[in-house]
Amino acid sequence: MSISSSLNAGVMGLNVNAARLSTISDNIANSSTAGYKRSQVDFSSMVLQQRSSSYSAGGVRVDTFKDIATSGSLISTGSATDIAVAGRGLFPVTDEAGLKSPPSSRELRLLPTGSFYADQNGNLRTQSGLFLLGWPADSTGDIGNVSRNSGINLSPVNIATSQFTATPTSKIDLGINLPADATIAGATTGDYNLPVEYFDNLGRAHSLTFQFTPTVPASSASNQWTVNIFDSAGDPAVSIGTLDLEFSDTAASGGRILTASASGGAAYDPVTGNLSLTLPHGPVVVYVGRINDSAGVTQLAAPFSPTAVTKDGGPIGDLSSVEIDNNGYLQAVYDTGLRRTLYQIPVGDVPNMNGLNALDAQAFAISASSGSLYLWDAGAGPVGGISGFSLMESTTDIAAELTDLIETQRAYSSNAKIVQTVDEMLQETTNLKR
Repeated sequence: MSISSSLNAGVMGLNVNAARLSTISDNIANSSTAGYKRSQVDFSSMVLQQRSSSYSAGGVRVDTFKDIATSGSLISTGSATDIAVAGRGLFPVTDEAGLKSPPSSRELRLLPTGSFYADQNGNLRTQSGLFLLGWPADSTGDIGNVSRNSGINLSPVNIATSQFTATPTSKIDLGINLPADATIAGATTGDYNLPVEYFDNLGRAHSLTFQFTPTVPASSASNQWTVNIFDSAGDPAVSIGTLDLEFSDTAASGGRILTASASGGAAYDPVTGNLSLTLPHGPVVVYVGRINDSAGVTQLAAPFSPTAVTKDGGPIGDLSSVEIDNNGYLQAVYDTGLRRTLYQIPVGDVPNMNGLNALDAQAFAISASSGSLYLWDAGAGPVGGISGFSLMESTTDIAAELTDLIETQRAYSSNAKIVQTVDEMLQETTNLKR
């Protein structure tokens, strides 16, 4: 019995070392494959119930697995859509069948790194046919309330619909100083005109003209101004709103707005300091300042100074490139300098990374051993950020693999020697009958 158990143990040793040789072959073959996770083997002994008079060899068995939890080094590339997770986690992708399937039946895969490019339809994909998934953002860059335990809200990342963009103006901030000397008795400065360019829904440029008219009293100083607003998109001679301002000249709040009231289609909110206007393309909010606040429009003994006049929106822009930042936001960069967030790429994590099922093209799938998926914001919680212009190197260490290769060869030879020895012993036993 012990001789046959020795033979079985030797044969099992040959089998497990053959399995180890297979993993070493895979690792060496993929030493230059971006995102490849090293295959490993785990030997464990088998123990048979022993009798007091003899010993039976149980043998050895092997478990193979991918060391997915280990991250490879990142290398820089020249493409903005070469991305990698800098740390723990994998980002979601799907295959071509999933591209055409509804989210509820799409096969979700996970990838540590990928070199993506836009195909003929504008979808970002790898050469191996994996399509990048992300949460679509609205015009403000917000992704809203999305499911983080499934891919139900994920969509294929498509940049074809973003080749051109026009962002209408919705907010204007006025940082202006009005000269205090213009409201004293006998002042002859006249009006001060401030044109501010804005953009409508089609990307056309128009201008709002703010006409500041001081109230000149017969004596002393009034500290009062009338602001008429004209829009070039309509009748430029007709005011679309009027704002009456009075400024304080006290020691505590000199130069700040004391009172403000709007009329003629405009509305002033003293809580926010915003002046609401209705333009042909929609509402626009103009920040003029709150009561007794130093921001916005002031009246000091200084020249007329529009030093901080800003607005949002932009003209028609042609898409020049896309970039992915460390937080996973994929932004379209237009030739006008405008940046627009199109998608947020999440980073998935599971309790047991090494329990994921390995698929072709360095992709992985959820399994019962891995645990449930959770989609984090890149760089949040336990997951790493997403690095653009980067690819992850293979986790294979050639020197270590060659060392393991030598050890495996010696172990295989030793087990073969056991089989040979048992064969010789059995032959001797057979010869005893002669």
